[in-house]
Amino acid sequence: MHLLANLNVPAGRVVVHWFEQSSYAVKDSRGTIVQVDPYFLRNRPAEKFIHPEPALDEAQLPTDYVLLTHAHSDHTCPESIERIWQAYPQARFIGPAESVNKILAETTVSADHTQVIRAGESAGLGTMTVSAVYAKPPAGDPAANIPPPDVTHLGFVLEADGVRLYFSGDPINTFAGQAELVQAVAALKPDIGFLTNHPTEGEFPFYDGCVKMAQRIGLKHAVPAHRACFVKRDYDPQEWAAQFPAKGPQPLIIPRNSHIIYP
Repeated sequence: MHLLANLNVPAGRVVVHWFEQSSYAVKDSRGTIVQVDPYFLRNRPAEKFIHPEPALDEAQLPTDYVLLTHAHSDHTCPESIERIWQAYPQARFIGPAESVNKILAETTVSADHTQVIRAGESAGLGTMTVSAVYAKPPAGDPAANIPPPDVTHLGFVLEADGVRLYFSGDPINTFAGQAELVQAVAALKPDIGFLTNHPTEGEFPFYDGCVKMAQRIGLKHAVPAHRACFVKRDYDPQEWAAQFPAKGPQPLIIPRNSHIIYP
């Protein structure tokens, strides 16, 4: 079994395991396990993937809930979802309508184990609670010539044992400059954020935009996400961390396929 399965978590703390890309597992002191955007393809050609083996055998990690930020294949992966479902048929799958539709069309997951969640809504996940926020506004950012996204993009604030974790999904490049997006997350008072960014691409916040995003949300700690998976989309987390001022938020770098106990 995966090490998280039998790991005891102290009250008032949570374990967050980062696999790679934007795939996480969270476990609280009462044993609930939530996966976020599981993406563990078995076929990993060297020209595309940095690592030849997936970071998780899905059958090895007992899973109660799965959160999906959006319907792109590296965030809503039918292959991984099917294996989770086959191993843990009690699991529930929660995400925007496009993700749920993809699950129902491309896996054997039953409809009564899926749930559509929308920005502004919350849901109970056993001993945890999740709140959904927009990662990209439905209208895009016309002022920055950013068109509407092709699918609904959500972020999640997950509360477990009094700790609040923000998973950004794939945020719009101009996130930090959009007051409605920032305020929706800040109002939920997350302690730590797992933030997608890239130094040059432009779909997501650049390093400086990621720092501003973390500051304006009011995070205590920030973790770089959406990396260590694809050859052409990786970046140096140390370069990212160097952008943060001494006054905070404090950057944290989690090595691929390892965990932290937070706080």
